[in-house]
Amino acid sequence: MRFVPQKTVAQQDIQTLHRIRELLVRDRTGKASQIRGLLAEYGIVIPCGIGNLKKTLPRILENAENGLTPFVRELFLDLNNQLLSLDSQVKEYDLRILAVFNASPICKRLAEVPGVGPLTATAMVAAVGNAASFKNGRQLAAWLGLTPRQHSSGQRIRLLGISKRGDRYLRTLLIHGARCVVTRSDGKDDPRSRWLNGVKARRGANRATVALANKNARILWALIRGQAEPNAA
Repeated sequence: MRFVPQKTVAQQDIQTLHRIRELLVRDRTGKASQIRGLLAEYGIVIPCGIGNLKKTLPRILENAENGLTPFVRELFLDLNNQLLSLDSQVKEYDLRILAVFNASPICKRLAEVPGVGPLTATAMVAAVGNAASFKNGRQLAAWLGLTPRQHSSGQRIRLLGISKRGDRYLRTLLIHGARCVVTRSDGKDDPRSRWLNGVKARRGANRATVALANKNARILWALIRGQAEPNAA
């Protein structure tokens, strides 16, 4: 029987910081979707993305020829202020996480891995601690839901998609970071890029992204245990 190690107060503090930020990001996304949906009912369509909405909405409110009444302009102005407030809070928590990151040597070491930044590094340290609860990096990857599910019987072994079990937030950060590396690997000739480009050619970009996220999880485990170099291929 495996037991979950008790987290330190410092780990709990960092996890609380991440959870509050995650909730703020979710609220900001919901507010943006609400504004975009309400505007669409008036025939005004704004492309997806917080940046597009923040840039376009003030111009829409200033345009007197788009059919919006003064009453509804006040309502959209209020929604815009709410969106800006949420965006400001997210940025404030980003700065707090960055301060935790800058004060932690192990977090800085983890961030040397391509596809890993302050968010992922601090979240990993908060969730994993000293990594002693995992026998190896594969166990950590499995705990994060980055390993294939199996549906096997007799002599037939059938591997399905990733299990998606465990810490969804940390898994999402690893996959987002890996996707950035995968999209920039074209034309590069280092060992990691050659491997990624080969996986992309055989299995597609999505599988290459998950494969890199799995590899990064294993590297991060080894780094926390002090057994690897950040640029391990």
